[in-house]
Amino acid sequence: MSNYKISKSEAEWRQQLDDDSYRILRQKGTEMPHTGIYNLHFENGEYRCKGCGTPLFTSDQKFESHCGWPSFDDAKEGAIEYIQDHSHGMNRTEILCSNCGGHLGHVFNDGPTETGLRYCVNSASLNFEEK
Repeated sequence: MSNYKISKSEAEWRQQLDDDSYRILRQKGTEMPHTGIYNLHFENGEYRCKGCGTPLFTSDQKFESHCGWPSFDDAKEGAIEYIQDHSHGMNRTEILCSNCGGHLGHVFNDGPTETGLRYCVNSASLNFEEK
């Protein structure tokens, strides 16, 4: 168990999540580029953590980055936890849901908007709520 507000056993997470979402959210996996349902999705609404439903991003924060994953230039305040990730010979900043600790992706300092950020997120870690 963890120190997050939402804390479940691995068996509980496995029962709740589909295989891809479990692999990404709980095992820090990634989906292949250009395969996620939210990559080219630009409806008006809110993107929420698939693990716990926490609001993470709005459609106003989403942009097309041509990287193959959904990209956002900012996140909802307090929704994201930032962890230094030195895996795969790279120095990156991993982003986690601050409510359940689910792995979402990484954030980079190469965004095209005034924030200068690109939150690169796996579709399988998200649910969308239309507004």
